[in-house]
Amino acid sequence: MKKRLLKISASILILFLILFGFYKLMNARSFQLFGGLTNEVNTNQKVVALTFDDGPTKNVDDILPLLDQYNAKATFFLIGNEIEKNPEEAKKIVDAGQQIGNHTYSHDRMVLKSPSFIKNEIEKTDKLIRKAGYKGEIEFRPPNGKKLFGLPYYMHKHNRETITWNLEPDTFYTNPQDKINYVKKNIKPGSIILIHPMYDKTGKELETIKGILDLLSKDGYKFVTVKELQKVQKDK
Repeated sequence: MKKRLLKISASILILFLILFGFYKLMNARSFQLFGGLTNEVNTNQKVVALTFDDGPTKNVDDILPLLDQYNAKATFFLIGNEIEKNPEEAKKIVDAGQQIGNHTYSHDRMVLKSPSFIKNEIEKTDKLIRKAGYKGEIEFRPPNGKKLFGLPYYMHKHNRETITWNLEPDTFYTNPQDKINYVKKNIKPGSIILIHPMYDKTGKELETIKGILDLLSKDGYKFVTVKELQKVQKDK
């Protein structure tokens, strides 16, 4: 009886450790099992990538002039079904010379999904991005940064990298000044910053973006797209 209990306890512990390992892998920002992943680049140049997830929404009309004011480039990871709802906003991003990335069609978590689901989510959104007029390389970011086996394998097969981030002020703070202070404390050359401004109706995210642009510009940083940031690393 005692041996049986020990075996059951050991089995439960092993199962827990396996599940915990899967959880950590799913949420890892700097590692995946297959293919390339970029969450920051190693450089001494004072360049950073400002990235916006979700949308597009009408908030694009406020974000683009702000970027232009600081002569900043950014990468917009857009959702396919939102591009269908707001095609003109996607075109405005293209016309402004900003980079567009793929954030799946439905924003469903890309974990424990079939290969056909993963393929459809990515390729359908790629087509919508092209329809908006974007001609550059389409980067990809999984919703909530989550991935396990199927998504990284698809990316590897198609020679595409997964783009995550190393700074995420929205995750830890709600107040714009707290977010700005977080970036100030943790910024380093080659960082990729994640912001979620598309569904904010309070103006706080716009305040955050302006604060980050102002803070880092005064400190000598240049804002570039993810693709430009990757090139900096390759040219090092």
